[in-house]
Amino acid sequence: MNAPHDTTTPAVPSAQLTVKSADDMRELGRRLSGLLRPGDLVLLSGELGAGKTTLTRGLGAGLNVRGAVTSPTFVIARVHPPLGDGPALVHVDAYRLSGGLDEMEDLDLDVSLPESVIVVEWGDGKVEDLSEDRLRVVIERAVGADAPDPDDAAGDHEDVRTVTVTGIGDRWADADFSALGR
Repeated sequence: MNAPHDTTTPAVPSAQLTVKSADDMRELGRRLSGLLRPGDLVLLSGELGAGKTTLTRGLGAGLNVRGAVTSPTFVIARVHPPLGDGPALVHVDAYRLSGGLDEMEDLDLDVSLPESVIVVEWGDGKVEDLSEDRLRVVIERAVGADAPDPDDAAGDHEDVRTVTVTGIGDRWADADFSALGR
């Protein structure tokens, strides 16, 4: 006899990709931008130097926003207005913030969210309350014993990353991430 199928927990849409260079990371950002719309919250996680800002540069290019996308570490947040009809890109670096959403309240992210795409580096545990629907992007770089063999004839391995994109909430319930792997 088969156990009843649990339909209360929907499958979480996700994709896992291998990215081999900074150019590929920017291209992934461009492809990811095609899935985004005003009101989307994107949380980027990964160690220092993993490629979070590089991915965001690709998002900015894909969203066709004004200004060079650079790390907002010292200004905390940068707003890149759209050059066309698309949404603005609000790029936030929460690394130096320790107080969670209370500390980020001064940034008025909740006001910007409906008409913008908000990308938060180091946002895990700090900004989830902004939206029940969010896209979580985790960038991992193999280190130590897990790193590829540098003597492998296939080429330079320093830039190889594993990127996991996970949709959380109703907004992403039917997301098709297959275009990200092209």
